[in-house]
Amino acid sequence: MKAVTISRYGDQSVLTYAHIERPKPKSDEILTHNYAAAVNPVDWKIRNGLGEMFGLRLPIVLGCEIAGTIEEVGNDVRDFHPGDPVYGYVSLERNGGYAEYTIAKPDEIAPKPEILDFDSVAAVAVGALTSWQAMFDTANLQDGQRILITGASGGVGSMAVQLAKAKGAFVIATASGKNEEFVRSLGADEFVDYTREKFEERVHDVDVVFDTVGSDTLERSFATLIRGGCLVTIVMPPSNEEAEKYGIRASMIGVQPSGLQLREINQLIAAGKLKTHIATVLPLSEVGKAHQLSESGRTRGKIILHPS
Repeated sequence: MKAVTISRYGDQSVLTYAHIERPKPKSDEILTHNYAAAVNPVDWKIRNGLGEMFGLRLPIVLGCEIAGTIEEVGNDVRDFHPGDPVYGYVSLERNGGYAEYTIAKPDEIAPKPEILDFDSVAAVAVGALTSWQAMFDTANLQDGQRILITGASGGVGSMAVQLAKAKGAFVIATASGKNEEFVRSLGADEFVDYTREKFEERVHDVDVVFDTVGSDTLERSFATLIRGGCLVTIVMPPSNEEAEKYGIRASMIGVQPSGLQLREINQLIAAGKLKTHIATVLPLSEVGKAHQLSESGRTRGKIILHPS
C-alpha cells in the first residue's frame, strides 16, 4: 500500500512517500480503507521530534485522523462490518492515517454521518473530541454559562465554538480581525480581535476558559475567570500558583480516542449544529506541501490528504 513514513526525526525532508506492506488486523482490530486523512499540527510536531517524547518507535506512519470504509474486521469485532463507512481518531502505536489502509480499534472509530462526505468527516474527530473533552468532561460547561475560547478560528477552536453554542453557552471568541465574520458564523456571541485589543481588559466573569493558543494568551486568561471557574488548555501546563491566586481550577488535557463521544457528536452533525471547514485537499504524495501549509499557521480549516 502507499503510505508516508518517517525513519528519523526532522524537517519535511524526512517524509517518505513509498509502498509498504499492508497491515493485518488482530482479532480485536479493524482494517480501514482510507479515502481521506486530515493533517494536524501534532503530525509535524511528532515529525520534528515529539514522537520520541511520546515513546513512538521508528519508522512511523504519521496521521491520526481518518475517514474511509472498513476493509476487514478481526474475529472478535461485532459492531462493525466490511464496507461500513467510518471515521475516527487512531493511535500511532500501530500505523497512522497517512496510508491507504490503517489499523483501528473499535473504540477509536464511529459510523460516518450520512450528511458529510469523506473529506468533511475526516476533519471532525480531533477538533471535536479535543473540544468535547476539554469543555464538557474537564470544565463541565453548562447551559447558560459564559466561556472564553482563544484561537477560535483554528481547527480546534472553531469546533469548540460550535459545540459550546450547541450546549447553550454564551461564547466569547478571540481571533484576528480578518476571521471575525467566520468566527461569528460559527455562533460566537462576542468577538475580540486580539491584534487590536487585550481580551482580558474587556472580558470578565467567565465560567470557563478554553485555551488553544498558550504562552502569554494562557497567562492573561486567568484574570477573565470568576472564582471557582475552570481554565483548560491544550498547549502547555498552566501555572498552579496562578490558579490558586485566582481561586480557579486549571488543567492541560490531551485528546483521547472515543468512538462513543463521536457517536454523540454525530447527532449534532445530523442536526446541522456542527460543520467542518476544509482549507485544501492534496494527494498523499504532496504531504510535504501539506505540512508546509500547516506549519505556516495561515490556513483556515483542515488540510486533507487523499491516500488513494
